Amino acid sequence: MVGILIVSHSRKLAQGIQELVSQMIQGTVPIAIAAGMDDPQRPLGTDPLQIQQAIEALDCEDGVLVLMDLGSAVLSAEMALEFLPPEQRSRVKLCGAPLVEGAIAAAVKAATGGNLDQVYQEAYQGLNAKQTHLSFEGTVANLHPATATPPPESREIHLTIGLPMGLHARPAAQLVLNAAQFESQITLRNLTRQTSAINAKSINQVMMLGTRQGDEIAIAATGSDATAALACLQELVENHFGETDLEAPPPALAATPAIENNKLVGIPASSGIAIAPLYLYQSATSIVQHHHSDYPDIEWDELQLAIEIAKKELQTLQHQTFGKTGEQQAAIFTAHSLYLSDPELLSEVQTLIFEQQFTAAAAWKNTIDRTVTRYQALGDRDLQARAIDVADVGERVLRLLAGTIASRIELPEPAILVANDLTPSQTAQLDLSKVKGICTVSGSATSHSGILARSLGLPAIVGLSSQLLRLQPGTLLAMNGDTGELWIEPPPAELRQLEQKQQRQTQTTQPAVALSTPTATRDGHRVKLMANINTLTDAQAVKGSGAEGVGLLRSEFLFLDRTTLPTEAEQVAIYQEIAAAVAPEPLFIRLLDIGGDKPLPYLKLPSEANPFLGYRGIRVLLDRPELLKTQLKAILRVSHQYAVKAILPMVSAIAEVQAVQEILSQAQLELQQANVGFHRQLEIGIMIEVPAAVNLSDQLAGVANFFSIGTNDLTQYVMASDRNNAQVAHLADAFAPAILRNIQQTVTNAHRAGIPVCVCGELAAYREAIPILIGLGVDEFSLPVSVIPQLKRLIAQIDGDEAGAIASAVLNLDSGAAVREYVASRFSLPL
Repeated sequence: MVGILIVSHSRKLAQGIQELVSQMIQGTVPIAIAAGMDDPQRPLGTDPLQIQQAIEALDCEDGVLVLMDLGSAVLSAEMALEFLPPEQRSRVKLCGAPLVEGAIAAAVKAATGGNLDQVYQEAYQGLNAKQTHLSFEGTVANLHPATATPPPESREIHLTIGLPMGLHARPAAQLVLNAAQFESQITLRNLTRQTSAINAKSINQVMMLGTRQGDEIAIAATGSDATAALACLQELVENHFGETDLEAPPPALAATPAIENNKLVGIPASSGIAIAPLYLYQSATSIVQHHHSDYPDIEWDELQLAIEIAKKELQTLQHQTFGKTGEQQAAIFTAHSLYLSDPELLSEVQTLIFEQQFTAAAAWKNTIDRTVTRYQALGDRDLQARAIDVADVGERVLRLLAGTIASRIELPEPAILVANDLTPSQTAQLDLSKVKGICTVSGSATSHSGILARSLGLPAIVGLSSQLLRLQPGTLLAMNGDTGELWIEPPPAELRQLEQKQQRQTQTTQPAVALSTPTATRDGHRVKLMANINTLTDAQAVKGSGAEGVGLLRSEFLFLDRTTLPTEAEQVAIYQEIAAAVAPEPLFIRLLDIGGDKPLPYLKLPSEANPFLGYRGIRVLLDRPELLKTQLKAILRVSHQYAVKAILPMVSAIAEVQAVQEILSQAQLELQQANVGFHRQLEIGIMIEVPAAVNLSDQLAGVANFFSIGTNDLTQYVMASDRNNAQVAHLADAFAPAILRNIQQTVTNAHRAGIPVCVCGELAAYREAIPILIGLGVDEFSLPVSVIPQLKRLIAQIDGDEAGAIASAVLNLDSGAAVREYVASRFSLPL
């Protein structure tokens, strides 16, 4: 007979369920519990060893079904399985069914002689009876006569697309995001191409419409908010979807089909010259092993979980890309997230799972493959290039379904990267210290990988002959991204000419970025520009960019992609390398900012319904004082030689700062006792990210050496809007006067206490925001390295008094859009 194990944080809850089930089946099924902790002070929790012992005590030859309540109970159960011998482990199933209903259903099935799979399935369907009953009640209620409702409003507008590249991924994503805010049904037609109407809330259908510059489109809306929806979308189209680069894309040149005179010619995608050995990258796609499943509900739930994790990965990648390239290029991954929410695509997958009994992986791969084929069949080369975006997103979800870890392209030494094609995800994560150029057989100049290569400053050629893939690794290559020419083992004379041209290009571009003079406004007001970075590679790009140090090192990168916490020695080593790369300029290290929205599996943080309002940042660190102390000791040790400072994330109370200071004192004492050198006056700053910190900024200024305003989180919390939620994303506008007033209050209180204020969120990278922030009195900006040279030149042309007048005026406007319009009308320089 199958045994049942109930795992819960609460022993009383587990005992109650055990008693209820035993009474219903008269004790014929072996039932055990593993619940609570043997700690009177903290009785709630789960213990893997306790779960292992309970499974062994049940000792059921037919197997054991394990039911868990939530969060760490699942992690503890998974860990317990690892402790079991393989033979016993194969007879244990973890079930995500509801605890009470699942336990009752499982016990009844086990009592009738059901096997482990049957008991598992019965438990999983434990809610069906209750849901059916409630659904029936709802049906009965709906039988009562309803008040007649007026027919929904329906309207249509005609507009012309002015974007040189048409409705490519970024503007298409903006259209879908804005359409999704409204309840109305919204459709889109291309009148010029005489297409049928498509769902304007489907990213794939909008992309496949093939809308080019000059095409006339019809947007129709039917529903109670149709008028508002069309007004919003009309403004979006007329403002070119917020795109600032309205230049035409590079022309697509014909590629030479074969090697001639040791040279290939492809399509130039990103300018620049590179000379280096060939590194051949061959991508591997996921293979689906099982295609049929008798449990569609389970398959659908697994797919939904994989999609949610994929969205979080893309959000992280978007932030990282923003730090390297800026907002518009990072928005590529907003479009990728929309593929994961595409209603038409998900409907296809759902049909395959529930009607044709496909597994989640098989249904997803089948649908992605068909979508890729549709893109490839389009007559437009630029739209064909979008196929790899869909494949990129599809592969991400398949990897998560298979439980495999994502791998990056890692080159052992500097080289020119050669591949059939590269996905946007792969391109965005390339190590720029190793990859000197990109050459691919597939792709186009307007592909997202090409766009990212240009933003990263990587020479790139696409559309080369497939003979390229048959060259030996290590073959010397020389490429000219301006002309699309690629030389294989170039002769000495050609090599010298290319090297000379490469040197001339470097000398030409150097003055544009090596701006070593201090940043100041036209009337001499000093402003400091620093860089946001994630890795050592990012740090190596800081010098020569005009940055005066690193204003934000996100230390999370050191804790990711591993199974254990980094040791003190490991942290010291990497912080020293980064500090040395930017020395003598300062390095501001934000302490580990991790939580429910950015989980570390080995920390076993509980899952949360609303992680942004939960257990993250300083709250996690103070609950794990040894983790915090280890990081502080590492920073202290580096401070002995370099100018490093620490920033506390997610502070909302003075007591949190005081608690950190106590742990800092302990760390200093331990280092002193070990005769390890450190700077005794390590500066500690506070991230101003929540309204509580703004409201307490007058008091927090007394216990901090500086403030760093994180405008991304501050905007989310002040406006109570998740920018990843399409229905409220429009509210998450950092230009909103409410946000600017919070910044003003923070700056005023900081300056009264004599401490500086830095803005390190995305707002600092917007040119329109610079005169406002200078006018509000912000002392420092920390932003992506790529935008520092342009903003340095912009600030030099701003008058401080004019900036102050602009800042005073915008605080009294009624929206972020009004703020932008006002700045554009008052600020005489082109933004």
